[in-house]
Amino acid sequence: MKTILITGASTGFGRALSTEALKRGHQVALAVRTPGSVADLVEAYPGKAHAIRFDLTNPLDAERVVKETLEKFASLDVLINNAGYGLLAALEESTDEQLARNLETNFTGPFRLIRAVLPVMRAQQGGRVITMSAIAAYANHPGFAVYGGAKAALDAACDAASQEVASLGIKFTQVIPGPFRTDFIGRSLDQSPRLPDYEASVGKFGGFLSKMDGKQPGDPAKAASAILDLLNEEKPPFRLVIGAYGNNTFAKKIASMEAELNAWKEKGLPTDFLPGA
Repeated sequence: MKTILITGASTGFGRALSTEALKRGHQVALAVRTPGSVADLVEAYPGKAHAIRFDLTNPLDAERVVKETLEKFASLDVLINNAGYGLLAALEESTDEQLARNLETNFTGPFRLIRAVLPVMRAQQGGRVITMSAIAAYANHPGFAVYGGAKAALDAACDAASQEVASLGIKFTQVIPGPFRTDFIGRSLDQSPRLPDYEASVGKFGGFLSKMDGKQPGDPAKAASAILDLLNEEKPPFRLVIGAYGNNTFAKKIASMEAELNAWKEKGLPTDFLPGA
């Protein structure tokens, strides 16, 4: 049995992860904006599920949610950074307010929470940090400049942090989903008024998302099971791509990047000092 702190536990991946973790007998701190949204889980799993009011964008909440988890369960073994928020807008269309909110939700807030749990995991010489990323962080689409950029920033931060704490028994995993049947496209996707010049790019992608909503191929329950299985792995992956769409898209991106690298080596390689210089 492990103690798991899950953000955004009321809906989507967070709800699926919380439900599966509780079914497996783990203790789960449910970090949500509205504790009443997970009252059914708290009632169904007394002593195992504990709701904590949490706002990812509030700098004071990171240390407080860690403190309350420890007060309730006396341990904290796993952090699952799940809460997130999308933005469909061309870079030119996005406002400062939207930019700040998205970065705070998808990068700064999760990064702050990771920083808050590390002293606990460092003291106990072990722990897991699992973050729900997005395929947009690796192979992006028009309209996801801000959202994908924020997710990519968190990936880079976790890459470095994982190396910093590897010798302390703390392991990081970035979970990279493609489209899964959650409420991300509906409830969790902000938008900006569309400029006519971006209808052919951002507008087209937005139409694709609208048609896919409710028909996404990914199953959140199966994803939750696969993610929680990682807790049994001694050497979990730093990146776990889930779903056929995500895997195919990731593979195409790797092939494209390799082809571009090879195509431009003759231009890029001769930029070092000559030997002995």
